[in-house]
Amino acid sequence: MTVLLTRSDILRVLDVPAVLDALRHGFRQASPVEPLRIRTELPGPGTATALLPGLIPGIPAYTVKVNAKFPGATPALRGVVCLHDLTDGTLLALLDSATITAWRTGLAAALATDLLAGAPDPAVPHSGTDLLAVEAGAAPRLGGTDRGATVGVIGAGAQAEMTLAGLAALRPVRRLVVHDRDPEHATRFLARQGIPGVVVDSPQAVAAAADVVVAATWSREALLTAADLRPGLHLTTLGADEPGKVEWSADLLTAARVVVDDRALAVQMGALGNVGLTADAAHATLSEVLTGAVAGRRADEVTVYAPVGLPWQDLAIAWPVFQAAQHNGQTIDLLS
Repeated sequence: MTVLLTRSDILRVLDVPAVLDALRHGFRQASPVEPLRIRTELPGPGTATALLPGLIPGIPAYTVKVNAKFPGATPALRGVVCLHDLTDGTLLALLDSATITAWRTGLAAALATDLLAGAPDPAVPHSGTDLLAVEAGAAPRLGGTDRGATVGVIGAGAQAEMTLAGLAALRPVRRLVVHDRDPEHATRFLARQGIPGVVVDSPQAVAAAADVVVAATWSREALLTAADLRPGLHLTTLGADEPGKVEWSADLLTAARVVVDDRALAVQMGALGNVGLTADAAHATLSEVLTGAVAGRRADEVTVYAPVGLPWQDLAIAWPVFQAAQHNGQTIDLLS
């Protein structure tokens, strides 16, 4: 029997700390099989993507995910994650891929962001624009808050929301600075978080006020450049996950210490290749940083996390969800 797990089924049993642990374990392990991320254009505005196989040493299952992306739809990503038994290929579960993808991408980004941004330090002055001054309508000034506790969001969608949820489980998030093309959308996003903050009118205003910036947009042109950087800033770009999608400029990435999830994919369809950079622009992979093979943040340099997304990340969330829900979800016998 195959268990059918809808969005509500997944959210009912989702354990954020357990998934963060699974992701941390997965990034520290060498994949036994080269991951495949296959993408093709569809007629009209959509694309189709397949990620396979999702494997993590120690988990007796694998995933295959098939997605369609339509930027104008809600949700924009639709599809299914197939969870198979590793011993005989039995289809254990079918899971909603929009939910799995949003959470695994968001939590992996939170894990990397927390690691690369460095620990919040109330004893070290915040070097960006004073958020309280911005909220009060005063002229921007520097200082006034502790470093690492002000998080900026560019693109107030579901992906940013998942990343914030994971980040809040790993570190204190005391203030938010939010920008979206639709100011009302940004205002609603901020209200849902229950964290003090402000909506600003540009990506540059986010970078000026925040210590940590997360972008999750459909942009095809640079939202921030090297001119927007300051010492100690961390930037995570989640939107540059297909050819042509760009959030940070080439000069920004060249000026920063860049960490990716996979060098080849970052050039093939990610933040590096989409602005004409080669794999040499990546200082490390997240796996290398987590295992201590390569240093992450060094002092006050600017750091960037630029993932594309790897197949095994789907397994990191699908497996614990399946274990928690397998006796309660709806089932179907596809071989009947």
